[in-house]
Amino acid sequence: MGEVEQQGLHRDLKERHIRLIGLGTCIGVGLFLGSSSAIKLAGPAVMLAYLIAGLFIYVVMRALGEMSVHNPVAGSFSRYAHDYLGPMAGFVTGWNYWFLWIITCLAEITAVAIYMGVWFPDVSPWIWAMSSLAIMIAINLLSVKVFGEFEFWFSLIKVVTIIALIVIGLGMIVFGIGNGSQPLGISNLWEHGGFMPNGVFGVMLAFQMVTFAYGGIEIIGLTAGEAKNPNKTIPQAIRSVPWRILLFYVGAIFVILSIYPWNAEGQGSPFVSTFEALGIKSAAGIINFVVITAALSSCNGGIYSTGRMLMNLTDQKQAPSFFGKTTPLGVPRRAILLTLLMLFFGVLLNYLAPAKVFIWLTAIAATGNITTWILILLAQIRFRRSLTPAENAACEFKMPGWPLTSYAALAFMFFVLGIMLYVEDTRFAVMAGAGWLVYLAVVYWTVYRKKLSPAASLSS
Repeated sequence: MGEVEQQGLHRDLKERHIRLIGLGTCIGVGLFLGSSSAIKLAGPAVMLAYLIAGLFIYVVMRALGEMSVHNPVAGSFSRYAHDYLGPMAGFVTGWNYWFLWIITCLAEITAVAIYMGVWFPDVSPWIWAMSSLAIMIAINLLSVKVFGEFEFWFSLIKVVTIIALIVIGLGMIVFGIGNGSQPLGISNLWEHGGFMPNGVFGVMLAFQMVTFAYGGIEIIGLTAGEAKNPNKTIPQAIRSVPWRILLFYVGAIFVILSIYPWNAEGQGSPFVSTFEALGIKSAAGIINFVVITAALSSCNGGIYSTGRMLMNLTDQKQAPSFFGKTTPLGVPRRAILLTLLMLFFGVLLNYLAPAKVFIWLTAIAATGNITTWILILLAQIRFRRSLTPAENAACEFKMPGWPLTSYAALAFMFFVLGIMLYVEDTRFAVMAGAGWLVYLAVVYWTVYRKKLSPAASLSS
């Protein structure tokens, strides 16, 4: 393969790359496609679900940022779990996150197949899934700088589109632009059954799709090992999370539901439906293109994440050393190719059961996301408790409201898992996720625990 023994990762990600990478990975199918399911469950009150979940996700990101600034490594939360919760926690966190992104990438390429079907209904979905997968793998195999540039422009397309939707939508709502100068107003937010037509329980049911939508935002932590100036870029990227949530999630959904009644949503993206309802057919085609770009962007970030996480696991002697080698350009090629092999199974799923794949995958991915965030919070709690008073005072990027905020976020994560366990459609995903974690623990105790030397075990 032309690889050397261990070239290591290169710090080639600039500040603009990291800002857009963190934004791009969490603006994907969950917002453009998954929001439709969340709206049906909660009605206009889905904005509360995005806002509440977003608040706790910000707490998770502050917890991760606190540790990332203290110790900026590529393995990020897997390394922190290893250091502060023990080797088994690091093993479970790393492999769970690797599996999570495999599942998420499958959901993203499934979405690409769905939206390409709008333009080419006679082409089998698995062909589009295979094509998109090949493009994303090629980008990741070149260099981290190439990955950063592609992700920057992918993300910029999404950001510009959402801002345009909000600006144009507000013009329609307030000034009646495109509606004969008759302001549309926001009465759709409380008509058609009220603001919370399905009650508080409907909002709680929407948390599963909402948490899936936020999945991927923790990739900011993984970029720390390849950031040019992690002590500056990581805090800046994390501090921007609140306004991202308000603008790109709550703002976009507010505009959509003000223009388009929540209970008239179709099966596709509410972004596309909104423009079609206003008679802007060409704009709907553009939105379709943007949704495809969003899915490719999220998949691109996912392939990046799996490669870096697997490489970190080899550093911890918790994965075959074969996958820890990099090319002279700092690309963990072998780890990425393993991801490619696993994603081929997703293409097979598209061929066998395309109609149900997205629902299955989002539920399982949401469980994996929540598990990762729980482990990040637990690691951060142990990290802060391990600091001396002097070290605590010198901490550069402290969690606001510690320790109450960390425990509140933990309680919310377990609450969402409880809701998913209660609902029949998502119960299997939680049970499968729990089974997967038990399996990882058994593998650690029966295989990798024995491989760690006494010295390595003590040092961890």
